[in-house]
Amino acid sequence: MPKPVVSSVRPATAMRAILAMLAVLLLVLGLWAAARRQDAAPPLRIGVLHSLTGTMAASERPLVDAARLAVDEINAAGGLLGRPVEIVVADGRSDAAVFAAEAERLIAAEKVAALFACWTSACRQAVRPVVEKHRHLMFYPVQYEGMEQSPHILYTGAAPNQQIVPGTRWAMREFGPRAYLVGSDYVFPRTANLIIRDLAAATGGAIVGERYLPLGARDVADLVAEIRRQQPDVVLNTLNGDSNAAFFDALVAAGLADLPLVSFSVAEPAMRSWGGQRLRRHHVVWNYFQSTPGERNRAFVAAFRARAGAGAATSDPVEATYAGVHLWANTVRAIGAAEPARVNSAALLRQSFSGPAGIVAVDARTRHLWKHVRVGKVDADGQFEEVFASSTPIRPAPWPHYRTREEWQALVTGGAR
Repeated sequence: MPKPVVSSVRPATAMRAILAMLAVLLLVLGLWAAARRQDAAPPLRIGVLHSLTGTMAASERPLVDAARLAVDEINAAGGLLGRPVEIVVADGRSDAAVFAAEAERLIAAEKVAALFACWTSACRQAVRPVVEKHRHLMFYPVQYEGMEQSPHILYTGAAPNQQIVPGTRWAMREFGPRAYLVGSDYVFPRTANLIIRDLAAATGGAIVGERYLPLGARDVADLVAEIRRQQPDVVLNTLNGDSNAAFFDALVAAGLADLPLVSFSVAEPAMRSWGGQRLRRHHVVWNYFQSTPGERNRAFVAAFRARAGAGAATSDPVEATYAGVHLWANTVRAIGAAEPARVNSAALLRQSFSGPAGIVAVDARTRHLWKHVRVGKVDADGQFEEVFASSTPIRPAPWPHYRTREEWQALVTGGAR
């Protein structure tokens, strides 16, 4: 009778092998379940509110592409809190009342976790009470007149001491002390020109004319005729929107293409389409240019064109929008939460971001960013060749220091609308 075959594998060893296989199986199942949960997790939504129609559309549309690019990068890195990030886009239609209504809808109905919104100060001032009422969080990406510091807004564009003030000083030093001021008829140009008048008085300059046009106005004949009569050394331009196209056309037609012009609100995407490159002594003041040197910026420009189209141009507000989305995402990661009240905390005010414009850091005291100042000459392609840059980033000062906040508020209330 044959002897029974005895296994050489001990029972304890076999049990350990079985347990190891079960552990591997459970790990695989756990990873699969986690992946399913992440796939099933509702997206984390942010609101992007800009003008897609109306006089401001050419300026604001690229900011939506900037937000989308930042979100693409965040999602490619795994999203936030195990959830993908999703953009809800709304059209403010170049109208402050529409901006306010859409902000209310995005916050109350769409339940967005943060709002990235506005170009003009009129629209920002319309949206701010909505954001504050809901104790929400908004990122504002455009240079502005200052005189404001909301506890529910992070200002990623320039304060006046980072654009209007140094740009005016540079222009009057470069071209001469006699300046003509032209702007759109709302709060930013009027307040900016209050500051410019102060600078001119303090430095022996003279304001030889000042005129405002309704936002979107195209009738500029009287304006250009007055500029011709006054023969200023330089025109300081705070027109917003496509009124600039009519203004540039009229200057060329009047034979004033060689008149020095410094624009504070025309960025690369609109400059070429509005014909600003035909003015041979045309300069702009911003904190970032598409032509800003550095590998990070070259990669950013390439990524933006891949997202928005081969001919797309970046700009200062495009860069500030992109940086704002990443500053928000960095804060969400740092605190492990996305509720606006929690994100709008000391953690947000400690953030910095190394991006296309270099390292930008939040100034906790003012809720603005430290920024370099740059002056560029408009070239034949509508791009900007840098001719001046501050050697270090400038700390933001929403209220220029030579007056108190109360004095500024009294001036703004009496002189700007």
